[in-house]
Amino acid sequence: MSRQELLSPEGLRVDGRRANELRRILCRASVLNTADGSAYYEQGNTKVLVAVFGPREPRARGQLQHDQAIINVEFNIAPFSTSERRKRSKGDKRLLEIASFVRQTFEGAIQRSVYARSQIDIYFHLLQHDGGTLETCINAATLALVDAGISMDDYVCACTAGFIDETPVLDLNSVEESSIETPDLTVAVLPRSGNIALLQMESKLHSTKLDSVMELAIEGCKHIHKKLDDAVLAAANDLAEKLSH
Repeated sequence: MSRQELLSPEGLRVDGRRANELRRILCRASVLNTADGSAYYEQGNTKVLVAVFGPREPRARGQLQHDQAIINVEFNIAPFSTSERRKRSKGDKRLLEIASFVRQTFEGAIQRSVYARSQIDIYFHLLQHDGGTLETCINAATLALVDAGISMDDYVCACTAGFIDETPVLDLNSVEESSIETPDLTVAVLPRSGNIALLQMESKLHSTKLDSVMELAIEGCKHIHKKLDDAVLAAANDLAEKLSH
């Protein structure tokens, strides 16, 4: 698909959004009773369920760290999540890559020294894929970790941005991501400090265009922060209402 097809002369994208518009976000915390923390997160047609367990004793004693917790991330994709009807193994390269990015991101955000000699497990199940899997997983994990009461320096909010027809575009969908001509940048930030927790790019982008794309992604992260904060508040209100009865 060419760039001309991805962005119309009127400035509309294939899904009808403007260049600087996020997809619709729906999210909810405390969706699983069996986990210490959980969340459902939906951004456009990308949908993920995440469960957090821990802190708890490491399953492998050899992994134990005396001064901080270890973060374990596992990622699974439902066979019906994409048009490809195939089951991916846990050794799938793309799954391991996403899990690694998520783990690295939260190793810097979770106050791991508080949970020395323990393990925190984050399990993802991708229900539907339509682009932005990494950003969706990071945002869902933030919500689930807060729900689990895990101490963090701040929320971690992630968003993608790209560049189509000399125009920075926010929150890429699957069609835009799959175009070899569209650079794909994922940024994760800690909103209060503005520190970058993750910066990951799928393809080449000229240095003169990087700043505008990155600024747009960070702006998207700010809007996502508000959505996550609203979801945490809603979960707290639900809990308070249950305890009052």
